[in-house]
Amino acid sequence: MFLGSSSQKQIEAPIAQRQGEPIQKFGIELLDPYAWLRDQDWQRVMRDPSALANEIRSYLDAENKWAQQALEPVEELRETLTNELRSRIKEEDSTVPTKDGPWSYFSKFTPGGQYPIFCRIASEGDKEQILLDGNLEAEGETFFSVHGAHHSPDHRYFCAAIDRNGSEYCSIEIRETATGQIIDSNIKNAQGDLVFSADSQFIFYTWLDNNHRPAKVFLHAIGSTQDQDTLIFEENDPGFFLSVSKSASGRYVIINSHDHADTTEVLSVPAEAPKTPPDLLWPRQHGVSCNIADYGDKFFVLTNEGNDFDFRISETHSEDLRQGHWTTVVPHVEGRLIRSMLLFKNFLVRLERENATPRIVIINLSENREYEIDFDEDAYDLNLIPGLEFDTSTLRYSYSSPTTPTRIFDFDMETGERQLRKEQEIPSGHSPDNYICARLMAKSSDDGAIVPVTVIHRKNIEMDGSAPLLLYGYGSYGYSMPANFSPNIFSLVDRGFVYAIAHVRGGTECGKKWHLAGKLRSKINTFVDFIAAAEMLVSKKYSSKGHIVAQGRSAGGMLMGAVANMRPDLFKGIIAEVPFVDVVNTMSDETLPLTPPEWVEWGDPIRDQEAFKYMASYCPYTNISDREYPNILATGGLTDPRVTYWEPAKWVAKLRHHNKADSKIILWINMDAGHGGASGRFERLSEVALSYAFALMISDKTDN
Repeated sequence: MFLGSSSQKQIEAPIAQRQGEPIQKFGIELLDPYAWLRDQDWQRVMRDPSALANEIRSYLDAENKWAQQALEPVEELRETLTNELRSRIKEEDSTVPTKDGPWSYFSKFTPGGQYPIFCRIASEGDKEQILLDGNLEAEGETFFSVHGAHHSPDHRYFCAAIDRNGSEYCSIEIRETATGQIIDSNIKNAQGDLVFSADSQFIFYTWLDNNHRPAKVFLHAIGSTQDQDTLIFEENDPGFFLSVSKSASGRYVIINSHDHADTTEVLSVPAEAPKTPPDLLWPRQHGVSCNIADYGDKFFVLTNEGNDFDFRISETHSEDLRQGHWTTVVPHVEGRLIRSMLLFKNFLVRLERENATPRIVIINLSENREYEIDFDEDAYDLNLIPGLEFDTSTLRYSYSSPTTPTRIFDFDMETGERQLRKEQEIPSGHSPDNYICARLMAKSSDDGAIVPVTVIHRKNIEMDGSAPLLLYGYGSYGYSMPANFSPNIFSLVDRGFVYAIAHVRGGTECGKKWHLAGKLRSKINTFVDFIAAAEMLVSKKYSSKGHIVAQGRSAGGMLMGAVANMRPDLFKGIIAEVPFVDVVNTMSDETLPLTPPEWVEWGDPIRDQEAFKYMASYCPYTNISDREYPNILATGGLTDPRVTYWEPAKWVAKLRHHNKADSKIILWINMDAGHGGASGRFERLSEVALSYAFALMISDKTDN
C-alpha cells in the first residue's frame, strides 16, 4: 500500500507501507516488507500495462513525480545533454549493404527518424526499395522495436518480428517484397528469431510461453493460421532456452537448446525438407557447449568438450559428429578464449580474446595457412559481421576503441587487402588526439587476482585526485565489457570526468576461468574486484574516495547494489539501471521468466541450503541495513521481463527506510518500456541524459 509523501507543498520521497512477517528459511530470517509491489497478475501486465493494479500504479507514479522534483535542478542540463548526445548522431545514416545474390540488403535512418527503415537495392542497380518503414509502423505507438528482420531465399518475402510494448513478446509480420503488402500477421508470442525454409514457403520460429520462456519451435506455413503450425521441438526443462538459426552453408535449420552455463543441445532440420523430424546432432551433456558450422560432408565444431574450457575448434564428418571422431583444427589454449567462428567455403575465421584483447584469426582451408589481422592500439574492440553469402572471400568486421569511432571494413581473405566501408561520423566533431586511453591493472584484495581496467580522460586533466570518476561494471554470464567507442561518454569526459570500465570476474575478459571465478559460490569476487578497481584508481590519483560514481545495468545493477552495501563510503553516487537486486526472492520463485535458467549462474536457493546461504550473504536487497548510503538513482521498465519493475522499486523503498545519510535515493520507472528502455533512438538518449545529469549533479559539475 502507498502511504503518500510526508509534505504537501514540497513533494518528498514516497513512503511505501511495510507489510508481512519475517519468515525462516534454512535458519535465516528473511523479511520482504515491500512484496506487495509485485502485481499478482504480472504475466498480464507484461502484455497489457494498463492492467497494473491501481495501488501499485499510484506508487510508481508518485516515485516518478518525486524523481522529477529531485532532478529539477538539472532539468535544463538534462535537456542540454540530450541535445548534445543527439548532436553526435548522424541523423541520416545507413548500414553497409550486404549482398545476397541479385539484391543487397541494408537499413537506414532519416533526419528526425526514431526508427530504422529496412531496404534493399539491386546488386546491379541504384534504386532502393523500402521493405519496412519503422517510423510509419511506430505512429501512434508508445513503444516499437524490430527484434528480427529476414528475407526469404527467393527474395519474395520480408519478415519482421515486432515488439509493441517492451515485453519482448513479438508478432511476426510477413510482407510481399514486390508490393509491401502484409500477407501474414498470424504469429504471436514469438521470440523474434526465425528461419525460412529453402523453398521460402515455411518459417521456423521460437514461441514464448506465459512465463516468457522460449519453450517451443514451430513450423509455420506462410498464409496459414497459428493454430495450424506444426510443433517441431519442445524444451521441457525450464532451465533451457530455445533458438533457431541457419547453418553456415544454409543447408540446415539449426535448433539450439542451451542453459545459462555451457550446456548445449543441437538439432537440425534440412532446409529443403522442413517437415522432416529434427535430427540430434549434439546431445545434451552437462557443462559441454558447442557451436556447429557445416560445409559439404564436414562439420566444424567449436566446443569446450573434454575440459577445454576456453574452447577449441575441431573438424569431423557429419556421420561421426556424435561419436567424436575429430581432427583438431585450433587447439585449446588456456586463457585464450575463442568467442565465435565464421565459416566460408574456403576460409574459417575465429574471434578470440586474451588478456582482455580481441583478435581475428583466419585459416585458408585450401592452403592450410593461418594468419592474424593486425591492429595498432592497446585497447580496442572487434566484432565479426556475418554476411549472407557462403562462397565469398570477403570478411566484414568492425573495429573501434574508446577514442576511435567505429569503422566497418571488408577484408579480402585471399589477398589481405582491407577496404574501409564505413566510418562512424560524429557530426558535432571528435578528435581522438584530445584524449588518453590506458589499460591499467588492479589487484583484488581477497586473492590477488589481477583485474584489467580501461580508462579514458582528456589530456588536460590533472591526475591529483580532484577529478570525478565514473566507474562502470557488469561481471556476469561470461559477458565481457568491450573497450569500444561510445560517443555518449564524452558528455562526461569533456566535463572533467574520468571514465573507467572495470573488467571484473564474472565476464570472460581473461578466459572462461574468469567467468567461473565470478559465479555461484565465487560471486563475491565480482564485487571485490570492482572495489579493488576503484581503490586502485584512487591510489593512482585518477580520483579520490567519495568522488566516484559507480554505474551498472541489469546484472551489473546487482554489482551496484552489492558495493553500496559493502563500501558505501567509497562512492559519491550509484547509478543502477534495471538492477537485478532482489536475488534471493527472485531466484526462489520458479514462475518468474528467467529464474530456472539463472540457477546455473547464481545457484538454486530453493533446494540447495548452501546456495541459499551464500546468496543471502550478498543479495543487495536482503543486506540493506541502517547505514549511510551514497546518492542512488535506480531505473526500471514496467514491462521488463528480465528484471521485473518491482526489483528496483522494492530496493529503493527499503534503502530509504534504512538510509542514515542526507543523500538522494531516486527511482524512475519507464511506464511505457521494458528492459532496454525507450525504443526510439532519440528517446533513448533522454534516458542516458537522465543518468548523466544525476552524475553531474551529485559531483557538482553542473556549471558547464
